[in-house]
Amino acid sequence: MAERSISRFDDPGAYEAGFGDISVNLTITGPGDFEAELLRLKLDHLVIMRLRESLPRIACISLAADRVLLSFPVGRVSLECDGFTFQSGQVAFHGLGQRMHQRSVGKCQWGLISLSMEQFAKSVAALTGEPILPPRSTRLLHPSGADLSRFQHLFQHACHLAAPANKLIGRPEVARALEQDMIHAVIHCLTGDRTERRSRTRSNHTALMARFEAALRKSVDRKIALPDLCAEIGVPERTLRMCCHEFLGVSPMRYLLLRRLNKTRAALRRADASTASVSSIAREHQFLELGRFAATYRAAFGETPLTTLQRKA
Repeated sequence: MAERSISRFDDPGAYEAGFGDISVNLTITGPGDFEAELLRLKLDHLVIMRLRESLPRIACISLAADRVLLSFPVGRVSLECDGFTFQSGQVAFHGLGQRMHQRSVGKCQWGLISLSMEQFAKSVAALTGEPILPPRSTRLLHPSGADLSRFQHLFQHACHLAAPANKLIGRPEVARALEQDMIHAVIHCLTGDRTERRSRTRSNHTALMARFEAALRKSVDRKIALPDLCAEIGVPERTLRMCCHEFLGVSPMRYLLLRRLNKTRAALRRADASTASVSSIAREHQFLELGRFAATYRAAFGETPLTTLQRKA
């Protein structure tokens, strides 16, 4: 039986939790009030999601190890994935259990399609007679015009069926037909891909960025210098700087600062303004120079830390 939902958020943490078995960590990179909408349609083997977000951000996304996943921009938006800028008509094909980085520079709308590896393998064998293996790291596909048009049409149709007022998706035969058509469209996009395969160098960069994220999780609440971070990861500073610029659009230490600022903002939003103080929360997150912290915070988010603390959650 099909399950569907449309959820709206004004808190990045609550939005992250809405992705289910896909782990998402958002780092907001521009000022303003965060708003997001998550449409989700779950069929027997397929999950279809449409995401809308109001602010620029860097997303670190960890994928399930037993599901094939494709992501793609919806409409004309500026979106990058693992250092690739999406061009018109491109779809990203991701590796099993991969950790990827996706970056937007403003409002964005994008889609995700997730399919169990078991069903994917069965469907590929039935349609092509040849296996299709997920890539080791993100590969951008450029399907043929007809394949792309059908894929986009079916995605929009699925989003329409997921609307609360639409009763058709509750009929089992409609849900089965949609799932079968969508799986076929995905496989046709993969077999009709007209792009070159990704280089080993780019795969190595993806692996390096995964190690970088693992090191950051241990370092975000403590002071750490770039040479120490590079030593922990096992890469030269120049290489890490190059990869961060390619995947994130910022330097390693700027990304770490943004991560810490986002974590501090989440703590300010959760805190009780009658008992907590900006200074105590800032110190808990290793911001010891409070004047500099307030200025940096305001430049990042367009409001003072006190304003965030005093907001109603």
